[in-house]
Amino acid sequence: MLGMKNSEWRVRQRFGFLAEIIFIGTLVLVTRCANYGDVFFGGQINFIDADCYSRMTRARICFEQPGTIVRRHDFENFPNGISPHTTAPLDYLIVALAIALMPLSKNALDLAGAIVSPLLSIALGIFLCWWTRKMRLRSRWGSLILYGASPMLAHGFALGRPDHQSLLIALITIALCAEWTLTQESSQSWSIVSGASWALALWVSLYEPSVLLLIVVAFRARGMVKRERRVGWIVFAAILAIAFIVERRIPVWPSREFGGALRNWSTTVGELAHVPLASTIWFNWCGWLLLLVPIVFWPKWNRNTPLFLIALLMAAFALTIWQARWSYFFVMIFAMLVPEILSVLRKPLIATTIFIIALFPIAQAWDHLFSDEELMRRAENKIEQRELRAMSSQIDGAFIAPWWFSPALSYWSRQPGVGGSAHESIGGIVETAEVFETWDAEEAKQILDRDKVKWIVSYDADRVAQNSAQTLGKPVPQNAFCYLLDRRASEVPPFLRLIAQTGHFKLFRVEKS
Repeated sequence: MLGMKNSEWRVRQRFGFLAEIIFIGTLVLVTRCANYGDVFFGGQINFIDADCYSRMTRARICFEQPGTIVRRHDFENFPNGISPHTTAPLDYLIVALAIALMPLSKNALDLAGAIVSPLLSIALGIFLCWWTRKMRLRSRWGSLILYGASPMLAHGFALGRPDHQSLLIALITIALCAEWTLTQESSQSWSIVSGASWALALWVSLYEPSVLLLIVVAFRARGMVKRERRVGWIVFAAILAIAFIVERRIPVWPSREFGGALRNWSTTVGELAHVPLASTIWFNWCGWLLLLVPIVFWPKWNRNTPLFLIALLMAAFALTIWQARWSYFFVMIFAMLVPEILSVLRKPLIATTIFIIALFPIAQAWDHLFSDEELMRRAENKIEQRELRAMSSQIDGAFIAPWWFSPALSYWSRQPGVGGSAHESIGGIVETAEVFETWDAEEAKQILDRDKVKWIVSYDADRVAQNSAQTLGKPVPQNAFCYLLDRRASEVPPFLRLIAQTGHFKLFRVEKS
């Protein structure tokens, strides 16, 4: 009889776990794919950020030439190219997924790029369901729901966003879960998971993982040198050694010549912008539960929260104020700490009620994404994407275009652009801005000849002028080249010939002297 009860209990546990996975998986899928109409339209697959097209150009090179490690980008900052900060792991994750999708799609590579981040998010969600059960965290459901519902995490894993940040978030989250587990038990297995996750994260990017790992080591110094951690450190060192052998390069920071321009340009990039301390966007990301964070700082109320996680939350908060790109890690760390916050409330009914009420700002944020104003903006963006893609088919050589359009044009046309979306491309971004802001046709011609440019793509003059002025740190005159190209195409110099135009763009061919 006892054996039957135990068997029934295990069956119920398994069904409960399966139901939980289905619920969280569905929530993750809905939120990550809320932008479906912005990715799949016009019979094509489109990506939502300029960086995504650079990533997909890398993935296409690896897909068409298996075994290639992309150590230089000749398709941006033309003709000099760049040594990029992006690395091979995500390239080949996309390629592997594309190979698996080939029997199902004629455009397997683009489809793989579109769905790789949501798939990573679903996989991480399943892991968190299992790990929070294993750790027997009270109110663990709060962590899982916030992970699935937060608009910021949804953006990090969004459909049509094959960006290294999605892989970073997944790897760092697994590493932090391993570290939390190791504070409660000695385990070589979790040591290996920790070492492998940190090393792979560092392979993907040296920036955020280095900062977070240093904080963890600083607050877990004694735990890091225990005997059971040795095998983890061996795995960590082995993976990093493989990474250096494979990549065989160190990303090059732009020269001091462009230091001022780089600082100016960074203010035009959303993920590099500051997040004001008093902004309501914090609640849009985390809900009102953020107001209860002081609970984890008070030992009398909460004695189980690992100190390193509290330190990480504070550091990620400060870094997000400095650069918005840290917000993914801040929200993820906060989501991990939600069970610790809710557990202090003791009674499940009170904790559940407060949590549901705290989700109100998140619901408002999602509602705003489907407001009439936002839908109009997205519809306008889709029109621009269609026009730009159609125009790209005529480009058969190096081109100059506003830098935020350059990666997409390069991907579609398979031609190099002078601009780019990476900070390493700042030289080409500056030259692009100089062409658009100059009033001297001869000066523009010299830049075009020096960079061997065959095509110019013009766009809304006001926006181009504003961005060029911010990048160069000086006002753009009313008779600048960007206004001439956009509004007075019939008056362009003889070395330019208008080839095509749409509602938003004009394409000029640079005639040889």
